[in-house]
Amino acid sequence: MRRWLLALALAGTATVALTGCVPPHRADGDLTDDWAALPAPRLFVPATDACLPRLTAVVQAATYETVDCAGSHLAESVHVGTFTGPAAQGARPEPGSPALRTARAECDQRAREVIGGDWHTARLTLNIALPPVTAWVAGARWFRCDLAETDSIDNTRPINRAGSLRGAMVGDSPLVHRCFDPKLIGENLNYMAPVLCTEPHRAEFVGVFEERDMSWADFTRAAPQVHRRCMALIAAFAAVPNNADLPYRAGSIFYPPSQREWEEGDRGVRCFLWSDDRRLTRSVRGAGPAGLPVG
Repeated sequence: MRRWLLALALAGTATVALTGCVPPHRADGDLTDDWAALPAPRLFVPATDACLPRLTAVVQAATYETVDCAGSHLAESVHVGTFTGPAAQGARPEPGSPALRTARAECDQRAREVIGGDWHTARLTLNIALPPVTAWVAGARWFRCDLAETDSIDNTRPINRAGSLRGAMVGDSPLVHRCFDPKLIGENLNYMAPVLCTEPHRAEFVGVFEERDMSWADFTRAAPQVHRRCMALIAAFAAVPNNADLPYRAGSIFYPPSQREWEEGDRGVRCFLWSDDRRLTRSVRGAGPAGLPVG
């Protein structure tokens, strides 16, 4: 840089000698005062309302890429939030931290606004992505909320889709959980095969409850409590009394979040009505005692 500045000064002097009409340049000895200050470096922040060819828990600026939502893509970013206050201090938040649970709650709310309903009730998964540790140390404080379509209630790995998820829960969405014909191996549930509610089936999705004040370890030991809460949803869904007769009308199947999702702050437990002694050929929503009789 110093040699380049010297060459520039000499070139200016030569011009004066040739024209004789430009006053000579006199160096002031300060090589910095004639240059504009460099702009402050800007930290990378991913875009929101963008579709993604891949889904990652850590977003690297060097490999960041978005694609047209009309074409094939794996996920869609529905919100980019910012860690503030105590959450922005110290190390990057990790699963199990209050800061990450707060961030996921913000993601959950934004996702519901974008799609028009609770994503737990459909073949959707919500993931949270963070900056790498090096970017966090440099000052990055964002988190990204990514929604993706899944194959089924049993296989929650994201699958490629075409088209934005915006408004996906409005109207008669094909993503919504409805009726299923569970496949058993002995007395153990193997998988839930989705079917039309007018086809013979033994299970129907009835809703979601939020289990907040419980650790993952405690939750894994709380099956009776979870069953009771699902049975309350079944009673409300089918419009039958939640009393001693209810276990003779139906049982329950429930799907909790994964341990990682739980520790990030997702506590949504999906509940299904289970008809053990007979196959159903219509939805039991609002069916009443006659539609879901004591068996």
